[in-house]
Amino acid sequence: MSCGDPHSVDCGKVLEAVYLYLDGEIDFDHKYLIRTHLDECSPCLRQFGVEHEVKLLIARRCGGERAPDTLRKSVLERLRAARADAARAEFRAE
Repeated sequence: MSCGDPHSVDCGKVLEAVYLYLDGEIDFDHKYLIRTHLDECSPCLRQFGVEHEVKLLIARRCGGERAPDTLRKSVLERLRAARADAARAEFRAE
């Protein structure tokens, strides 16, 4: 997806990082790059909105059941580490 205009960050890379951005699991510099891109690129902003709505819907519909706290903490820690590693690798590749 692209609006056809040149951007400092490729549309594909922005959309790959949308969930990291939504979850607040991205550092300030990358967050700024993504926010700037979304402000400039209408197609990416629309896709971001869709992803945000999906995340909210899942939270509403699946939010009632909880895993045991120890399992939940372990999974969340591993997800955060994996997402952070993936985001760093993607932005280094630029």
